[in-house]
Amino acid sequence: MGRWTRAGGEEEKGKSGGIGKVIEANLPVLLIVIPMITAPLCVLAGRGRIAYAMSLLASVLVFAIAVALVIKVGDSGTIRYELGGWEPPYGIEYVVDRLSSFMAMFVSALGMIVLFYAPHSVNKEIQPSKHYLFYATYLLCMTGLLGICVTGDLFNVFVFLEISSLSSYALISLGRTRRAPLSALQYLIVGSIGATFILIGIGLLYQMTGTLNMADIASRIDTIDGPRTIMVAFAFLTVGLCVKMAVFPLHTWLPGAYTYAPSVVTCFIAATATKVSVYAFIRLVYGIMTPKFAFELLPLDSALMVFSLIGIFVASTAAVFQDDVKRLLAYSSVAQIGYMLLGVSMSNIDGLTAGIVHMFNHALIKGGLFMVAGCFILRLGSSRLSDWAGAGRTMPWTGFAWAIGGLGLIGVPMTAGFISKWLLLTAAMQNGWWPVAALMLLSSLLAVAYVWKVVETLYFSEPSDAVVASTEAPAGMLIPTYAIIGCVVLFGIWTTYSAGLAAAAAAELLGATP
Repeated sequence: MGRWTRAGGEEEKGKSGGIGKVIEANLPVLLIVIPMITAPLCVLAGRGRIAYAMSLLASVLVFAIAVALVIKVGDSGTIRYELGGWEPPYGIEYVVDRLSSFMAMFVSALGMIVLFYAPHSVNKEIQPSKHYLFYATYLLCMTGLLGICVTGDLFNVFVFLEISSLSSYALISLGRTRRAPLSALQYLIVGSIGATFILIGIGLLYQMTGTLNMADIASRIDTIDGPRTIMVAFAFLTVGLCVKMAVFPLHTWLPGAYTYAPSVVTCFIAATATKVSVYAFIRLVYGIMTPKFAFELLPLDSALMVFSLIGIFVASTAAVFQDDVKRLLAYSSVAQIGYMLLGVSMSNIDGLTAGIVHMFNHALIKGGLFMVAGCFILRLGSSRLSDWAGAGRTMPWTGFAWAIGGLGLIGVPMTAGFISKWLLLTAAMQNGWWPVAALMLLSSLLAVAYVWKVVETLYFSEPSDAVVASTEAPAGMLIPTYAIIGCVVLFGIWTTYSAGLAAAAAAELLGATP
């Protein structure tokens, strides 16, 4: 049990009242505890079907809790939950504000929908004897990602980051090909280097402040006239998080990991893992170090702009020449991270709003497209584009889902991708970054090239005998896929919710900045 405090100082105890009050008072910690406890229960169950039922139930409960937290934060403001009743900075604190609740909601939503999608793909691509281990590890990965979203303790961020990373390595290694463990090993090596940088940065901040609570660190460090150790700590943390975000040129782990992992694993980690790392970077810059330190005293905004633009063009160009569709989408993800960091580096409400919106929209688009790829892989047994020739005619619903998701990735009006790219363009122009805006428009042509490449193969190439014999993907996969792809269109038309939450979160972050 713990205790939480709403904005304004209103306090609620977790030990009084009926069961409903107890649950309500402990929602922030239940968001983490439910998947964390269910994971070992899946192992104890030892059977894939039981483990699946348990993990699906846990994901539904977690999503419901995340939605409840979004509503509560919108009504009452930031929630601060003290674990064990220990006041910060002595105890660990969970902080649920507009940004963290928004992140937790879409991470849990995608985790839940991917689990609805999972059974057919898991049966095809993961050995039956490992099914229960897959579901347990999947829940651990979700635990780590959600923990990063809500914790207010910097060392806790590292712990949850490693929980999600270690479980990701295990999930990727479950692929049937021999390249899957090799890709997981490469990810482990690069990820461990990034984690080491993060830990060193945290240690330096702790040495200077004597605390690990992020709000307390922010109040104690002097980013203007403080020692150079602050700069060194920030540099270590930035480089470590850039590895986790897969920022060019620190992205080398990502293409192999996304390509050779089981399709259901790629769907989840591609939609969530790098976005949560971007969230952690936003917290570092806007919640601890302040934008003035990062973007005025240090030239981080210029560095991010340069590496983001180079990454956008290099990764998008690489995507054009890929024959493996999962690798194509992986390089596309590296490019899209560049768009997010462009928004973050603008250091104003419009730019930060655009970056946060693009995190959400890209999670939907890329999650949906990897789910489409999983449908084709289920029926055709391959992720190579040359093996998909003509499949749009034998699998029309799956092919149409790719077309809609691809339009969102390009940024066509009435799709979610258009909203975030439009916000980024307007923010860049307001900042006077006209060359950046022009380059962003130019980069969209590369997205047209690699999306159209797949569409052309699906609809205008002669099908092989294997494709002719294939049938449409099962409804159990198509329905969750269309739930995500439908959201790409929904949030391209109804922008009030996603853009409104992102704008409120950006205003809160900048308003709290000294």
